[in-house]
Amino acid sequence: MDKRNALRAGAVTAAATLMMLMSSPAMALTRDDGDDPGKGLSLAQTLGLYVGIPLVLFVLITGLVMLPSLGKGKKK
Repeated sequence: MDKRNALRAGAVTAAATLMMLMSSPAMALTRDDGDDPGKGLSLAQTLGLYVGIPLVLFVLITGLVMLPSLGKGKKK
């Protein structure tokens, strides 16, 4: 029974994925009044915004969390 359910779940997932891939974005080609998207980001700007800044924040928060324990030294 488990194999049959797994096959059914796989078929439903595959069908849903295919339907989403074949559908076109709704109203994506028509611009709204006052819509001014501006210029896009370069590769360096994109990497800095979505990779660099989160990494810097992660390291900063990790350092702030570890800072109190580093000042105490080793426990005996």
